[in-house]
Amino acid sequence: MPGRNEYGEVTSASNCTDYQARRLGIRYRAPEQKGTQFVHTLNGTAVAVTRAMIAILENNQQADGSITIPEPLRPWIGKSKIG
Repeated sequence: MPGRNEYGEVTSASNCTDYQARRLGIRYRAPEQKGTQFVHTLNGTAVAVTRAMIAILENNQQADGSITIPEPLRPWIGKSKIG
């Protein structure tokens, strides 16, 4: 992200093992075992929308302050330039 002069995270994924399952009491029963075990969970953010928007805006801002909309987003924005 140019404004920070560093890269920024726009997506993430974590293996939470059984931490969340223990807090939530989520268990499973294996077919050939006695008792139950805690499941393992994953946590993922497909896109951190506000951070992705910042990255798009900063990387497409022109010298005059206007923003050139990336070609794939133009059908949803309805224009090719803002400002």
